[in-house]
Amino acid sequence: GTVAVASLLIASMLGAEVSATENPALYLHLAFTATFFAGVIQASLGILRLGFIVDFLSHAAIVGFMGGAATVVCLQQLKGMLGLEHFTTSTDLVSVMRSVFSQTHQSKRQPRFFWVSAAAPLTSVILGSLLVYFTHAENHGVQIIGNLKKGLNPISVTNLQFTPPYMMLALKTGLITGVIALAEGIAVGRSFAMFKNYHIDGNKEMIAIGTMNILGSFTSCYLTTGPFSRSAVNYNAGCKTAMSNVIMSLAVMVTLLFLTPLFHYTPLVVLSAIIMSAMLGLIDFPAAVHLWHVDKVDFCVCAGAYLGVVFGSVEMGLVVAVAISVLRVLLFVARPRTTVLGNVPDTNIYRRMDQYTTARTVPGVLVLRVDSPIYFANSGYLRERFTRWIDEDDERTSAKGETGVQYVVLDMGGKLQTTCLKNFAPSETWSLSNYTAQTSRALDLKLSFLSAAVGSIDTSGTSMLDELKKTLDRRGIQIVLANPGSEIMKKLESSKVLELIGHEWIFPTVGEAVAECDFVLHSHKPGMVADGASHENMV
Repeated sequence: GTVAVASLLIASMLGAEVSATENPALYLHLAFTATFFAGVIQASLGILRLGFIVDFLSHAAIVGFMGGAATVVCLQQLKGMLGLEHFTTSTDLVSVMRSVFSQTHQSKRQPRFFWVSAAAPLTSVILGSLLVYFTHAENHGVQIIGNLKKGLNPISVTNLQFTPPYMMLALKTGLITGVIALAEGIAVGRSFAMFKNYHIDGNKEMIAIGTMNILGSFTSCYLTTGPFSRSAVNYNAGCKTAMSNVIMSLAVMVTLLFLTPLFHYTPLVVLSAIIMSAMLGLIDFPAAVHLWHVDKVDFCVCAGAYLGVVFGSVEMGLVVAVAISVLRVLLFVARPRTTVLGNVPDTNIYRRMDQYTTARTVPGVLVLRVDSPIYFANSGYLRERFTRWIDEDDERTSAKGETGVQYVVLDMGGKLQTTCLKNFAPSETWSLSNYTAQTSRALDLKLSFLSAAVGSIDTSGTSMLDELKKTLDRRGIQIVLANPGSEIMKKLESSKVLELIGHEWIFPTVGEAVAECDFVLHSHKPGMVADGASHENMV
């Protein structure tokens, strides 16, 4: 069914250029056209399998956006609550407050029966309508709905606006509202999928929702998605299939055909109270507090979306939320985490030293881990970080009179199961030629690699490793790679960086890499390459 956020979006975006009171026919036609465009966009995203675009609307962005939208809806209901005749068409807080306080002389003159229609929202629909009917409160300042036409919605396919000057307005409205409604519908679907422990296909959901809106635009329906409240009612009532929607549609049809006269005397202030009561539930303060305690950046996304909607417009709030989310993604890519690993005593395990206080460094060996693919966006930053880590370690060791850095081990992947290491021949060189065979042997033994941190690398990344290798060579430091993925190995070999580093300095685990470096460090001159015998002695 229709949802509050989508209704607000369509009303605010279309209402900014077309008045619903002055030109209701055009306003309705544009709403149907926007719904058509929204359906086309939603179905296209599913057909082209571009559902990941919706993921840019993070949970924090949706929390802030829906909170801001709920606030704007509540502000708009002040017209009905205060009985104002002239009200701004803008949705921002400043315009609404200016409109309210500029008409204080009207709001002071309360209708004689205002208290009747200001009752509790759930009971005021019935009580308000009955009391207005028996007391004729519509003659004493209480605004009512009035006549509602009975019957089903007419066919509207011929009313769609595909000509200037309003087509672009409908297209823009459909694009924004379609994405928002899609994100909400899929989020609701995923939530209930978790309850019942089943899986939903996001692309199929998009096609279904898009097709529904395309057909709806042909029959005088505006934007529709999967609302959480009615889905929850269905779920709690025990509904299992879409047949429940057929029953609901029949109930709506009966209401449209026979029951619309019952709403004639319903006061508008009752509808305003109901809407405000429902909207206040969308402002999720506990979720915002939770975001603040867990992730400050997510809270900024939430706050940006909320403030953008409240003080600007719906479009501005959406742009702010997406912009902050994309900026965060770019920040993670451009500034990935790099950490120093240390050896856990009496084990062959290497873990982050800032997390494991018992981990210790190996003299002369610096182990670094990169928690991101190496791209053009972060290659320069990583080179600078690697150099800084080496300089800091040199300063620390020189102050203590210990051995400086002679080997830099870059951990480029996850940890390999220790039982799998016994199946690697110590005399084998861990190069690309036998990498696949080694991995296949591990898989045959029903052992597996954990996910690689450096999942991919581009030409800027290989150039960075090339430059880092040359820089470290001038300082007498050998670079060593631990557990690079197969794609990484292919890129390094095709770019000749693997040959520059040396196949003998590629190892399946950090433990083997450090053991080899430590062996060479204590039996050869620093920087000297070990031969095959050293591998056997190391094992």
